[in-house]
Amino acid sequence: MKPVVIVPTYNERENVSDLVATIREEVKCPNLHILVVDSASPDQTADVVLEIQKTDREVFLLKQNAKLGLGAAYQDGMRWALDHGYDRIITMDADFSHHPRYLDLFLSESERYSLVVGSRYVSGGELQNWPQARRMLSRFANWYASTITGLPFKDLTSGFHCFHSNLLRQIIEDGLRADGYAFLIALKFLAVVHGANCLEIPIVFSDRTKGESKISKRVILESILFVWKCFFQRYRLKKTTAQIAAFSAQGKTAIYHD
Repeated sequence: MKPVVIVPTYNERENVSDLVATIREEVKCPNLHILVVDSASPDQTADVVLEIQKTDREVFLLKQNAKLGLGAAYQDGMRWALDHGYDRIITMDADFSHHPRYLDLFLSESERYSLVVGSRYVSGGELQNWPQARRMLSRFANWYASTITGLPFKDLTSGFHCFHSNLLRQIIEDGLRADGYAFLIALKFLAVVHGANCLEIPIVFSDRTKGESKISKRVILESILFVWKCFFQRYRLKKTTAQIAAFSAQGKTAIYHD
């Protein structure tokens, strides 16, 4: 196994060093590489990563020339990972909302599943440090997206994934033209289109304690409209309605089989 964690950053100077250190403390996999994709952070996040590289040669930096959005950052990182021969590609946030303690489980489950998703909304998942109004909005957004798209995931807007390279290559080649939450939904939509064997595992999602959220009203509006694009492409889903319905809660996981 040759895994890499892709971490997009924009003004994450306060978090990136601690995140890399925590990944190294938590993950048993001896050859896990880390790719930071920095979107021209004005707080010099990239300079912090360059300092980290002096003592950790398995940390890599991909610098974008401007802030192009989450979707562009992930796509640049994914193409880099595929070009460099990684067979497991993990995506996670830089702000500790996705905790590194789950990475070993992601890699273990990836032996059987071509897409593993960290979910707040399967049994055992949890949201921490969010106000009630935000919790309700997130729940409604995921219900709205899954209802319209017909996708069987409990947490469509999760950004915590582990992909097999073969699946990710198919998704990238299929074309991804979305950002923010819409991009995260698109990844899962295309995974199902390509017949992926998927698993949602429960995670505890904690709100950031350092830095500021980058989600804008434009990104939220795009995701609202994007799910209707998926609705009109539901014919692309290669599984029947009955087979999609087979993705159901089993203990602490929700499983979708080929």
